[in-house]
Parts: sequence; C-alpha cells; structure tokens
Amino acid sequence: MDLCVRITGKAPHELSRTSLSVIDLLLNGDLLRLRSEKVADAVHISPTTLRRRLGADGIHYQSILDQVRRHRYTLMPEKRWLPGKCVAWELGYAEVNSFYRAFRRWTGHNYSDLKQLYV
Repeated sequence: MDLCVRITGKAPHELSRTSLSVIDLLLNGDLLRLRSEKVADAVHISPTTLRRRLGADGIHYQSILDQVRRHRYTLMPEKRWLPGKCVAWELGYAEVNSFYRAFRRWTGHNYSDLKQLYV
C-alpha cells in the first residue's frame, strides 16, 4: 500500500483496477520488454484505453514507469558500485544516458559521483 502511494501519490482504493494492474506488471515484470503497448495487451485493452483509464486516475504510464524504476533502483545492492550500463539495462532503459538523466533527476547528483564512494 505504501509503495502504491509512493508510485502514484494515491492510495490503492483511489485507483482503478487497470492502474493497479499496470503497477503490478511493472513492479514484477521485465522493464526492458514492458512497453505501454505490451502492458495494454496484458490487461486486455487497447493502448488508447490504457491511456484513458490511467488519465482518469490522474496518472500517466511514463510517470508510473519512472517511479517503478526509481523504486527498483533503491532495491539494488547498495554495497557495491555497478557500471551505469548494467544498471540501465536492469531498469529497462534502452540508452545509458537516459538512466544518467533519470538518476540526476532522482538524486540531484551524477551517477559518476556515486562511483567515487565505492571505488
């Protein structure tokens, strides 16, 4: 429940079944392969309907995906440093630079600054 609030800013009882299904799929699935079209197929609706239902809950697929990636990053082993491309792959980013920008947005620091703490 706390995780749902952190991801969407809303309690689970305030969200539709579609939104909860999307969150569950992203939390437990392979982020590299789960694009909005595949998620829509998994919940048996069209991509347009998915966007409309998420919009009715006041959320967007991309914002859910970003928050899930951020959550998954916090669950990664903190005792060692991993190359950015490994972390980017694990979190489903197609390009490592996208991960670097997201990391800077999440933390206010560059990922390369983190390396200095562990190496």
